[in-house]
Amino acid sequence: MIAAMPISHITIWLYFMACVITIGIAGTMLTRYGDAIADKTGLGGTWIGLVLLATVTSLPELAAGISAVTIGDLPNIAVGDVFGSCAYNLILLVLLDYMNRAEPLYAYARRGHVLSAGFGIILVGCAGISIMLTQFGVSLSFSHIGVYSPVILLVYGVSIRTVFSYEKAHMASFTEKETDKYPEHSLRELVIRYVIAASFVVAAGILLPHVAAEIAVQMGWTQSFVGTVFAALATSLPELVVTIAAVRIGAVDMAIGDLLGSNMFDILILAIDDIFYLKAPLFESVSSIHLSSALSAMTMTGVAIVALYYRSRYLIFNRLSWASVFLVVVYATNAWVLYSHDHPSIGQRPEISRSEAAVATQTTR
Repeated sequence: MIAAMPISHITIWLYFMACVITIGIAGTMLTRYGDAIADKTGLGGTWIGLVLLATVTSLPELAAGISAVTIGDLPNIAVGDVFGSCAYNLILLVLLDYMNRAEPLYAYARRGHVLSAGFGIILVGCAGISIMLTQFGVSLSFSHIGVYSPVILLVYGVSIRTVFSYEKAHMASFTEKETDKYPEHSLRELVIRYVIAASFVVAAGILLPHVAAEIAVQMGWTQSFVGTVFAALATSLPELVVTIAAVRIGAVDMAIGDLLGSNMFDILILAIDDIFYLKAPLFESVSSIHLSSALSAMTMTGVAIVALYYRSRYLIFNRLSWASVFLVVVYATNAWVLYSHDHPSIGQRPEISRSEAAVATQTTR
């Protein structure tokens, strides 16, 4: 799309800024309408964040993934973008914690988030184990689709249903505590505005990965590093804008629900990408380095679960909770591992998938 014609450095950065501004304005509106819909329907901030916002803000990852495995034939970028986005979404909890300086974010957030976080670990674990098995030569697939894809689809369906049942059980207490904060707007009007704002976020989000890829080409960055770090940052920009806006209007649970829900939906995207990747099962065509991001995302989610349940009010340097500091350490370590793997001069071997290794072996023979 963007690479179809030569583009100058200035022009591509203008494209990038246009995407950022569009997502910034529409994302803020999206958050407000989502909070209003939650208020009027009584579904709760966690459910709205998990389903409405998480689905919309994760659509850029979906569009980028399908484009990568079809048009670009770049499975490593598709998988790296998803796992990188999962880790990035969790590091956004640190930013939210920093914005709330009175007490740690985890001290007053609803414990119901533990449920979606737990399902997030299960989903990331399913993907990570599947990649590990393919590296050992275990191939479970039918046609070009891996067995793990229907498993991920099933687990995601069960998780959404379970979280909905949990929210429904707590709906009565939610509606008793909250009054209608948006009496001047009808539910129909809010839904229409929500769809319009979501359309702008999705449009800008779909364009953003292509802009980011062109920036990477002009800056001389490699594809694997772009997929796991830069592309993940670009496609996760809607989560950044939406969650910050949610905290500013006091919808903390919706912000956390968006981040944890986005991680669940991101893993679902891997199953969808697998369906669209016709050459072979997706995980048989990617590098084992993605296991690092999968394990990091699982560890970071586990830290969030402990923090949400323990509810410690202790702050380090009067700024961040211990959980946020730990999240930064895990994220930084994973970023260093990815960078080291992508730059053989540091002592690591270059990225190669099992399928690529098989082709290389046959060539030498």
